[in-house]
Amino acid sequence: MKLHKLLLFLLLVTFASKGFAQSSSELKRKKEAIQREIELLQRNLNKAASSKKLTLGEIRALNAKIGLMQNKITVINSEIKNLDNQIHENTNTVHSLRDQLGQLKKEYAGMIRFAQRNRNSYDKMMFIFAANDFNQAYKRIKYLQQFGQYRKKQADYIQGTEKNLNYKIVVLDKSLKEKNNLLREQENERQRLDKNKSERATVLNQVSKQEKRFRQDIATRKRQQAQIDRSIRDAIRREIEIARRAEEARRKAEAEEAARVAAAAAAKAKAENRPAPAVVAEKPKATGNYLNATPELAKLSASFESNRGSLPWPVANGTITERFGKHTEGQASYDNSGVTITTGEGASIRAVFNGKVTKVSSVMGMYFVLIKHGEYFTVYQNLRSVSVAAGDNVTTKQTIGVVANSGEMPELQFQIYRGATAQNPESWIAR
Repeated sequence: MKLHKLLLFLLLVTFASKGFAQSSSELKRKKEAIQREIELLQRNLNKAASSKKLTLGEIRALNAKIGLMQNKITVINSEIKNLDNQIHENTNTVHSLRDQLGQLKKEYAGMIRFAQRNRNSYDKMMFIFAANDFNQAYKRIKYLQQFGQYRKKQADYIQGTEKNLNYKIVVLDKSLKEKNNLLREQENERQRLDKNKSERATVLNQVSKQEKRFRQDIATRKRQQAQIDRSIRDAIRREIEIARRAEEARRKAEAEEAARVAAAAAAKAKAENRPAPAVVAEKPKATGNYLNATPELAKLSASFESNRGSLPWPVANGTITERFGKHTEGQASYDNSGVTITTGEGASIRAVFNGKVTKVSSVMGMYFVLIKHGEYFTVYQNLRSVSVAAGDNVTTKQTIGVVANSGEMPELQFQIYRGATAQNPESWIAR
């Protein structure tokens, strides 16, 4: 029973170690992903540093970088907490294995002493011949055989336990070294974070000194964005109007066909001198949404909606540097109808879902692409060049263009609409 308990204990320890390893590897992957985003932003900031003029893109990138560094420190804290739990578990395991090993050695020593006292064959033969009957003698023979096998098995268990104990001690030492490395990494990240916060304070101080110019920049940005948004909403409204007219034309054709059939039936009944069949007026179908009027469009809308939270990003690598909704910079405020994603220079822009390109337009030298997915629309703004045209069907992750630089930053303005209502893209794309 003791051996069975020991085996069960070792199995539980093994499974716990596997669970920790999985969690630790996930945290490492998350930390590496955050570091890649930090490095991407830093490269863009380094390029922008050559410009004398401070841009909103730089401020957004710096804020995003600080947020990512804070996230990285949080991940490191989680790694340290995981290691603390593992160190605690391994320490308990080492103590338990030492106790088990001591007990096994004690039992084994008792068996050795017993074997020593009964080591010659004569004593064993006398033990067997002293049996009251043949059945008891047979049982004594089996006992001696099983005793020898058990002693060998006990020795194997002792060796296995010693091996496992030594392994756990090595793992424990490795975990302690890893924890020390993480503590050093955490301290270095905190120092870098403090440095970046100081840089941000300097930048914000510079912004306050250039408040007038920044208000002008934001006003210009608002005018440009308002012009683009009007163009996008007009395009969406045109699509809805086209769908409405198509649906009304279909209904009218159906009504005319029904009237023709009814008239033919009435004429036939009159010719046959019998009452005309009663005409049951068909109840008008409520469409609710003209963009979903056909089964194909309704299926596409449902498929798009079912992928909420798991749509691919419109860029292979990037960081959201400005979120959906209202924003304030100094005394000026503005709305973002989507998200601003800072990416690498010359990055390819990809469609996030199957759909049809309904508009490609150039506003102030930059392109935007509008793609229809049933009742949903995705918008890709600030493209330097495009590789699709209105009427093209596109597939998920198909390249549709190349990002342009806003000032000194390669930024994509990405939007999602349901009908004419803007959605928060962060709730749709994969985390």
